[in-house]
Formats: sequence, structure tokens, C-alpha cells
Amino acid sequence: MRLFLASYRFGADPDRLLRLTGGPGRVAVIANAADAWGSARDSAVVSDLVPLRGLGFEPQELDLRRFVDAPDRLRDELSGYRAVWVRGGNTFVLRAQLARSGADTVLTDLLRADALVYAGYSAGACVLAPSLRGLDLVDDPAEVAAACGVPVVWEGLGLVDHAIVPHYRSPGYPAEESARIERIADGYRRDGVKHRTLTDDQVIVVGEGS
Repeated sequence: MRLFLASYRFGADPDRLLRLTGGPGRVAVIANAADAWGSARDSAVVSDLVPLRGLGFEPQELDLRRFVDAPDRLRDELSGYRAVWVRGGNTFVLRAQLARSGADTVLTDLLRADALVYAGYSAGACVLAPSLRGLDLVDDPAEVAAACGVPVVWEGLGLVDHAIVPHYRSPGYPAEESARIERIADGYRRDGVKHRTLTDDQVIVVGEGS
């Protein structure tokens, strides 16, 4: 299984992503964490396509809303890509869209078979944890009803054995949000929840060199 989990985009060393994928190629961009953002969603997608192209990738958005209740069609679509790139936004909205499309199961299967590289940042990284509890301090679970029309899913995909706290003590990050992130990490420490904190320069890489 190959995972590239960042706080923000590529972290400080984009070459680690290139090494993990074996070089540039087609990458499916999953931007559904931004589904509650209204008209700002389109610019959020573009803001990720541009830097991926800058690294030599051929990114194309794969909107999970097109695959609701169609996991087999999604699996076929993903077979044409070297990697998925899962951008940040609302972790709970992203998790709900993964469930509606069956992408939670499809991606898990493909990753365990090492048929695909998973790269994600912020919400795209957090969603791989065993549980999403605690993240409601920064992401609003109430956005799920309006954006997805389904109940909130509190379980993560469980592809890593720890929670991820992104944007931790990162220079330039908004002070109010930084304080909430500090509270998440403090809560995990207090409750004995296994977790990793990431600054915006840091990434977690699984399968590097394989």
C-alpha cells in the first residue's frame, strides 16, 4: 500500500510524491471535500489541478457525485489512473461522498492490492484514520446533510492506525483555526488517542521505496 498524506499539498518535498508514484502520469483528483462550498468549489478544483500539472502529472477531476450507488463503474474508471489526489475541505463531507459512491470500499481494495497510489492532504489525509471524532472542532458535520443528504459517518477508512492532525503549529495559518487544531491534539493526548501531528511542511509516506 502506497500513501502520501500531507497537511497541505505536497509538503516541503514534492519529489517524494513523484518517487512514490514512479513519476508523473494520470491522476484522478477527488475534490468532494469541497462539495459544501457552493460556487467556490470550482476554483478549489483548479487550485489543485495547476500545481499537479506543474509537477508533470495529467490531473483530471473525478467527481464522486457521478458514481452514487455505482461502485463497479467507479472501479472501472479508476483503473485508468496511476494515483488519486484527494484535496482538503470538510472531512465529514468527503467521508459521506466516499460512502455514497462506494469509493471507501473500492479505494481500500485497490490500495491493498497496490494498484493505485493514494495522495491526499488535510481532509484527504484525515479521512484515512480509524475515526473522525475530534475533527468536528474544525470541520462542521452539519454540512453533510445539505451537501450529501445522508447521515454523518464518524468512522474513517482505517487505512492508517492513528488520527491525523493537519496544519499543526504551521506559520501563517489563521490564529483562530490554529487554536482549534491545538485543541484537537490536546484532546487526543488527554484521551490516549493515537495520532500524528503534521505541520504544512510535513508528510506521512507509506510504501516509499517499494
